Amino acid sequence: MFFDQRIEIKTPEQVRAMRAAGLVVGRTLELLRDAVRPGVSTAELDALAAQSIRDAGALPSFLGYGEPPFPATICTSVNDAVVHGIPGGRVLAEGDVVSIDCGAIVDGWHGDAAITVAVGEVRDDVRELMRVTEEALWRGLAAARVGGRVGDISAAVETYVVGQGAYGIVDGYTGHGIGTSMHMDPDVPNRGRAGRGPRLKQGIALAVEPMISLGSCDSVLAEDDWTVLTDDGSWAAHFEHTFALTERGVWVLTAEDGGRARLEALGAPYGGED
Repeated sequence: MFFDQRIEIKTPEQVRAMRAAGLVVGRTLELLRDAVRPGVSTAELDALAAQSIRDAGALPSFLGYGEPPFPATICTSVNDAVVHGIPGGRVLAEGDVVSIDCGAIVDGWHGDAAITVAVGEVRDDVRELMRVTEEALWRGLAAARVGGRVGDISAAVETYVVGQGAYGIVDGYTGHGIGTSMHMDPDVPNRGRAGRGPRLKQGIALAVEPMISLGSCDSVLAEDDWTVLTDDGSWAAHFEHTFALTERGVWVLTAEDGGRARLEALGAPYGGED
């Protein structure tokens, strides 16, 4: 079912099907978080993710996606890479940060989430960047309400980041609708005005994903035609969750607890069934 001619609305049964895909993604990312350490290559992380997704009976969303076709199961974006880094021979070193983006398909339904992980001990400003980015994600999720607007999410992300200091909200990349495809309408920008944009209805599913840098809002595309880098070399962080709106509130489909703890701490109604 669609409204505004483009935005896919899920039945409760379809949201539950998306939860299965979301759990595959969330559990794979936790496996990868535990595997990140100095001396591990991004290709090794990719192989671990591929095995985890296969063992769950799912398919990777990213492998073969786009043009040129993305050649891996996950995105691994290190230091000044914002998103879409291609796993390979890069060996992680003490003090690096790596953003890991993962997608999976179960019975035709997609889940999509990302985390940024410190490799050993990292600089204080980098650790704070990670905290700000992840908290901005949760502020955005907590702003979603049936009857609200996409701009409510965008404004919550932007307001939190701006209030924390001189961070760059990376231009040109947004969250998105998700369901029977990985990327669907509507876009979910990380800047915006509350009360603007498409209306949030019960059954809508969105991926919210702040991408924040220690410097510039601008980015450049690497020669591999995928990796997005900050144009000033500043380091970046990226966190993402997929959520659905139910009649009760927000259900974070890619979080093991459905987002209950973080949402309730922010005073937002939890809409999950777990």
